[in-house]
Amino acid sequence: MEPSYKVVEEKTGRYLPVIYPEELPFWEGARKHEIILQRCNSCAKSWYPIGPACPHCFSMSFKWDRMSGRGTLHNYVVFHKPWTKWFESKVPYAVVQIQLEEGPRLTTNFLDCAVKDIKIGMPVEAVFEDITSDITLVQFRPGKK
Repeated sequence: MEPSYKVVEEKTGRYLPVIYPEELPFWEGARKHEIILQRCNSCAKSWYPIGPACPHCFSMSFKWDRMSGRGTLHNYVVFHKPWTKWFESKVPYAVVQIQLEEGPRLTTNFLDCAVKDIKIGMPVEAVFEDITSDITLVQFRPGKK
């Protein structure tokens, strides 16, 4: 099945993710303002993106576990072009890769920080944006040192 994206133009004007069944615990956690990721029952490491086996030891035995929501900014890119009408008022904006304290890296939006103030290695914390009744996005902002 080819992934597709739906636009809720009349409400948000934003592209929203398609939620696949194997990702449900992640999205249900996000709705509760928690980051829930897979943790291996064999080596105890967590990972993202979501998958059927641990990328560290290849075990297929895992549980869904709550992450702290804290991490460090690992990498980022600044966009100067608004790819959709919704982004017109947002440029320039940063898309960041965050390394959680637990190890996994997530790519997402960065809020509450001017582009000029973004620094690799800075502490960050998760924030959650309720987009619709079904979709809450996990994003990050500068955290406390």
